[in-house]
Amino acid sequence: MLAASRDGCTERVMMVHGFSVDILADMVRAKLAAAKIERVMAGGRPTEVVGVRITDAGSRTLSKRAK
Repeated sequence: MLAASRDGCTERVMMVHGFSVDILADMVRAKLAAAKIERVMAGGRPTEVVGVRITDAGSRTLSKRAK
């Protein structure tokens, strides 16, 4: 899912698709993904969300598994 999204996804979107916070944290600790707090406007109000994106190491790991 992260590999298919150029800008990554929010933590909430990942969780809706079945990823737990523990799995996301493990991916970040393994440097397969990076997480960053982002400030966005939602409903006219500023809010913070966690953006998650795949890293180069994550992309390489996926390409190795596809072979």
